[in-house]
Amino acid sequence: MNSAGESRDAGAGWDYFAGDAAARGLGIVLVDTGPGRATLRMSVRGDMVNGHGTAHGGYLFLLADSAFACACNSHGPVTVAVGADIDFVRPAHEGDILTATARERTRLGRGGVYDVTITRADEVLAEFRGRSRALRT
Repeated sequence: MNSAGESRDAGAGWDYFAGDAAARGLGIVLVDTGPGRATLRMSVRGDMVNGHGTAHGGYLFLLADSAFACACNSHGPVTVAVGADIDFVRPAHEGDILTATARERTRLGRGGVYDVTITRADEVLAEFRGRSRALRT
């Protein structure tokens, strides 16, 4: 367990997140990661709200993309996104605590497909699909 009471096994996903200044700068926390999976959490702050009074979609995308990155880098080789898309189902609001859960759908050769679900409690807010490619070393 880490200082926030969250599970932490040593591994490549944790190593990747330690270098992710963008995610950590937004207050995103890595809750758990392991081979092909990751769970991250973020609180929606007032400066993340758009003109409609809801969380800007870019922040939800960044949260999902960060979970995707931890999951696809959890195997060890340096892996990058080659594409991603997101479907927004419900809006998030200031003060909401969002959880992004990434899971590997398939990995073949250097390519992989990962799905990320963003929730607020038990409500699904967004679904993200990312496609990855491991770099040749």
